[in-house]
Amino acid sequence: MEISALFLARVQFALSLNMHVLFAALAMALGWILCVFRFRAWKAPDSGWTNAYRFWVRIFALSFFLALATALPVLVEFGTLWPELIERTGNVAGPLLAFGLATFFVTKSLFMGVVLFGQRRVSAKAHFFAVLMVALGLTFTLFWAVVLHTWAQAPVGAGLIDGRYQVYEWNEIILTPFVLWRSVGFVAGAFLFAGLLLLGVTAWQALRRPLDDGERLSFRTGLLVSACALMLYWAAFDGNARMVARYQPAVAAAQMGVWQSSAPPSWVWLGSPNLPQRSTEVYWASEFNPQRWLGKQADASVAGLDLTGELLPPIVLLFWLLRAALLAGVLASVLILLTLLVGFRQGFEPSRQPPWLLRVQVWAGGLGALTWLFNWNLSDLGRSPYLVWGTLLQQDALSDVAPVTLAWVLAGAVATYAVMLTGFIQMLWHAARFGVVPVRKPGVRP
Repeated sequence: MEISALFLARVQFALSLNMHVLFAALAMALGWILCVFRFRAWKAPDSGWTNAYRFWVRIFALSFFLALATALPVLVEFGTLWPELIERTGNVAGPLLAFGLATFFVTKSLFMGVVLFGQRRVSAKAHFFAVLMVALGLTFTLFWAVVLHTWAQAPVGAGLIDGRYQVYEWNEIILTPFVLWRSVGFVAGAFLFAGLLLLGVTAWQALRRPLDDGERLSFRTGLLVSACALMLYWAAFDGNARMVARYQPAVAAAQMGVWQSSAPPSWVWLGSPNLPQRSTEVYWASEFNPQRWLGKQADASVAGLDLTGELLPPIVLLFWLLRAALLAGVLASVLILLTLLVGFRQGFEPSRQPPWLLRVQVWAGGLGALTWLFNWNLSDLGRSPYLVWGTLLQQDALSDVAPVTLAWVLAGAVATYAVMLTGFIQMLWHAARFGVVPVRKPGVRP
């Protein structure tokens, strides 16, 4: 069986993009959590907030530099895998990428060093300001990336003239409801990932030794951040589904498994899309009508996949990713509700949590990462088979590279990213095991 160059290019680009957004989202959310830790430590220098900041700033720094390292392959692959993409969308993508890169490097150059090495060398006020600016810089950097990613799925505000997109209204590109909901969903998923990571790490520590004040404060912060992020997560999930139905009705029909526009749809919990027969084998369904998340025709009937023609989105992947994202969100919600219930009854101290619940919480960090990746791929794969929805097919923008070359590059990328991910997990485990190491003040002998 011969694997096509197009398939290998898709897998390579998706892998690089997944690794980048995973660490970028974590760094952004941890940046804002560190703002809270640093502000509280500024107001109460001898409290546990200082230890909480010093522990999590190490995880933030690792996430930050891994996000930077994984961003470089993505930028390179734009030109090596899809040379036609930049050629045709340069008037839109160029300014947005420039804004994002400028914001990132200004943040890194001016404030990152102060955040990592200046806590004992500048005033508490100046250090808090640096942490705040880093969080703001990362947020704006990711916002421009979300705008570009959303525009590729709903190319409004620009017209295709002589094979190149020409911008006629930047407000329509940046300030659409789709961008709003995608941004909310990005933020909610990132904070859910970070909050569950805080919860999981401190639960692991609580199972092995008594916690210090900083670790107990980290546990409470992770619980609060996760609870707030989940409320935002479900609102964003609904908002994004409605935007997909509005701008990409074929993708919405694929997610729901709706083929026939004339038949009244039902919610399929478990099923199997059958591409040759253009139908969905239903194993478990309910009477809930999913019309809210489906596109509409002029007569207000739902738009099914029968209106799409031969250019179908990846139906099986989208169908299961939607249900995986829902299941992961439900599991995270149940975990947080149980933790809150125990906390209200026995107090929000990790030592008062039942051991079985602490063991479940240990896996919360992995659950947060999976929830984030499910939702990201649910939105990203909605572009296929296009790079720019409705106009630029992936196969038309693919570079002329032999499949064997792409296979070797993909193997190298898999090995590199596996080393990065393994190193991140080992560093996190090492930091969780030993906690905050006391640091000697400048000028004081040991």
